[in-house]
Amino acid sequence: MNVDPLFALWVYLSGTPLAGLTLTLVAYAAGWWIYSHAGFRPLANPVPIAVALIVAALAATGTPYQTYFDGAQFVHFLLGPAVVGLAVPLAREWKSVRRLALPIAGALAVGSIVALATTVGVAWALGASPATLLSLAPKSVTAPIAMGIAERIGGLPALAAVFAVATGVIGAVLGKYVFDALRIDDWRARGFALGVSAHGIGTARAFQVNTEAGTYAGLAFGLHGVVLALVLPFVAAVVAR
Repeated sequence: MNVDPLFALWVYLSGTPLAGLTLTLVAYAAGWWIYSHAGFRPLANPVPIAVALIVAALAATGTPYQTYFDGAQFVHFLLGPAVVGLAVPLAREWKSVRRLALPIAGALAVGSIVALATTVGVAWALGASPATLLSLAPKSVTAPIAMGIAERIGGLPALAAVFAVATGVIGAVLGKYVFDALRIDDWRARGFALGVSAHGIGTARAFQVNTEAGTYAGLAFGLHGVVLALVLPFVAAVVAR
């Protein structure tokens, strides 16, 4: 193999925003290839594989994160339209959602409280610092919202993003096994629980398995983000008094 053309290509890409975009797409394509050849098993989820490949590439080449993100932000921008796109399957299931409005509200309230209380409670019992506790609190919502909430209540946005991504990956990987162990067969319940606990990454996994599960996961993902963004700063202010 002639290495010179490949090296020249990398030198060119590394000096432009194309580097981050190219690395992101290649890493995810590799993760998806592994995922598909593993029979789409949850433990082979392409997101952690892609993250590991990107981190390894940045470390090996000494590329600063900001340089990488200058290109990757094009993919990051598409998260907005993707979230808005979740309204399409939700509109198709709107009659069913309206009939289940009360159970959905109850499940959202219980899920939000349990996710917050267990996380902060366990971390507090283990001696986590106040900044860590405040960064952990919004872990079950998508990273951009978690970062905004953490900054508002005195946490560390970067740490909140790490916790949020880790939570989503763990939920997407282990959710199936938890539901199977608890014998939860209703796709609506499985999807809604995954959306509340594992936000966007869990929602993506739910859509891969079942459209109805994905629809309810998207609903939970959106509602949980809105509720936590409104309620958590108020709760943090009351506790801090």
